[in-house]
Amino acid sequence: MSSSQTYYIPHKATWPVMATGGLAMLLAGFANYLNGSSIGSTLMILGFAIFIVMLAGWFTLQSTESEAGMYSHQVGISYRMGMMWFIFSEVMFFAVFFGTLWYTRNLSVPWLGGEGVGAATKEFLWPNFEATWPTNGPGKLVNGLPTADGEFEKMSAWGLPFLNTLILLSSGVTCTWAHHGLLANHRDQLIKGLIATVALGFLFVAFQAIEYHEAYTEMGLTLGSGIYGSTFFMLTGFHGFHVCVGAIILSVVLFRSSKGHFKPENHFAFEAAAWYWHFVDVVWLGLFIFVYIM
Repeated sequence: MSSSQTYYIPHKATWPVMATGGLAMLLAGFANYLNGSSIGSTLMILGFAIFIVMLAGWFTLQSTESEAGMYSHQVGISYRMGMMWFIFSEVMFFAVFFGTLWYTRNLSVPWLGGEGVGAATKEFLWPNFEATWPTNGPGKLVNGLPTADGEFEKMSAWGLPFLNTLILLSSGVTCTWAHHGLLANHRDQLIKGLIATVALGFLFVAFQAIEYHEAYTEMGLTLGSGIYGSTFFMLTGFHGFHVCVGAIILSVVLFRSSKGHFKPENHFAFEAAAWYWHFVDVVWLGLFIFVYIM
């Protein structure tokens, strides 16, 4: 029998099995959808629904057990170690994308332009290519070879991206303010700080949606606009997805806080959400510098 003095072992853990089934169904549906199968979209929706139900059930169970005092100090340490490894995996996730951007700018584009090892192959691969960043992107084919006449406008850093930077940095401040309120057992400060953080997070996503719409409709900048377009939307898109996830997590934390959950000595769920949110902030700073400014 589990107690606060012994290491907690969940009994009849059906939620991980349900999570595996939902994700497998989602993946199978997506693969079938890409291959034109009529059942693909149905499997995707069903798998996603199962996954959402699993998240709601599992986290409800966790919060109930935590508030009931079923978790020992050892469990708290294991939770923190698990979250640290998760954030580390996210760091590696974005490191791959930043590495792609670096490789493209500093190696593949100069090589394709005739520098270094690309000197002997430029005429065969892309004779009209100019090694500048951002590249124009491939245009129409001439004699079976791409021409560098694709036209689009580079995304400026000092419009919505800069405003979004201020918004995300402000959300980090409000999140920290909420944490200080929790540690001081000031419930009102905790809730106000979380409301501000969640609102700023969703505002960031809304402005990014406006930015994407402008890029597609007015600037000609799309996923098909060469390597600049694909890396731009890959990096900002995945980051935007992480902001959405973080804002949803903080919304759950806000809901639990309004119900009286969390105490100064027991609030790992809040800590995990705050760590994740600050990670998202740091990634955006790097992204703003290397994608928008440089």
